[in-house]
Amino acid sequence: MDKMRMESLNMTEQNVEKIAALFPNCITETKDEHGKPKKAVNFEMLKQMLSDGVIDGDEAYEFSWVGKKASIVEANKPVRKTLRPCKEESVNWDSTENLYIEGDNLDVLKLLQESYLGAVRVIFIDIILQSLIQFNFSFDILPLAG
Repeated sequence: MDKMRMESLNMTEQNVEKIAALFPNCITETKDEHGKPKKAVNFEMLKQMLSDGVIDGDEAYEFSWVGKKASIVEANKPVRKTLRPCKEESVNWDSTENLYIEGDNLDVLKLLQESYLGAVRVIFIDIILQSLIQFNFSFDILPLAG
C-alpha cells in the first residue's frame, strides 16, 4: 500500500516544471528560504518568448483586484489537511456517488485536485451564503417605490 501524502501538491513547483518543459531558456536559478537552489522563471524572457514582437510595455486587458498577487501565492501553497467522511451524517453512504463537503473552499479544492482528478463533474460553492453571514446581511425585503 502506498504511503498517503499528508499535503496537497505544490502547484508553484509543478507550474515551473511545465514552463521549463516548454521554454527551457526561460528558467533560471534562485535560492529558497533555506538557501538551497531552486528553479525560477525569468518572466521577462517568457513574455518575450510568447510575443511575436518586441515587448516594451505592460499594457493589456486583465481581470485585477487588490490582493490578486497574494491570492495567486496563496492558491499555489500546499495544504496540510485531509478530508474525513462523516458516514453517520451521510445518506446512503455505501451506494451514493455524491459527496457533500464542508470546509474552506480553497483548501477543499486543493485536496480534491489530486484525489478526484477527472472524476468530478460538478462543484457547487456556496460563497454567497458565507459572505452574507460574514457581513450580517439582512434578508428583509424593502417595498418597491411606486
